[in-house]
Amino acid sequence: MKGIVFTEFLELVEDKFGLEMVDRIISSSELASDGVYTAVGTYSFSEMLQLLQHLSENTGISIDNLLLVYAEHFFSVIEKSYPGLLATYKDPIEMISSIENHIHVEVRKIYPDAELPTFEVIEKTDDHLVMDYTSSRAMHHFGLGLMNKTFEHFNSTATIELEKIKEDGTKVRFVINKN
Repeated sequence: MKGIVFTEFLELVEDKFGLEMVDRIISSSELASDGVYTAVGTYSFSEMLQLLQHLSENTGISIDNLLLVYAEHFFSVIEKSYPGLLATYKDPIEMISSIENHIHVEVRKIYPDAELPTFEVIEKTDDHLVMDYTSSRAMHHFGLGLMNKTFEHFNSTATIELEKIKEDGTKVRFVINKN
């Protein structure tokens, strides 16, 4: 998992819960990195999972809800760092449906060894999108948060339903209806 995901996560934890919480979740975890991350480094997903689990235990917030909030924070990082990428699109459905064939292609140019989920478009109209998300990491709520912020970015709203195809969350269907 790319280091930027860790550095931004810990920045969010510090902003929302304080530096003491960052120290607490790092010291509670068994991290090969010792909790020292660089944006361009690559780290084990198990480290993120431990950090999320310990943050959830310390705050009483579910991991899914933490991922949702984190994704909303991460979208602002994308807005600041890659404004040209967002400017390519005029509509949230268009942007979300291009995750696999454009956005992830661009991510791989910057981070060639990034391990990204796959998104398969099942059905698409101007106001409706059905996509299947597949990832061994089951971070579907991170995807959901990014989708929510995408609609907000375009001053639009949508109803986004998440249906688990596999109970462990490694395959999920997103059904998106633009309002």
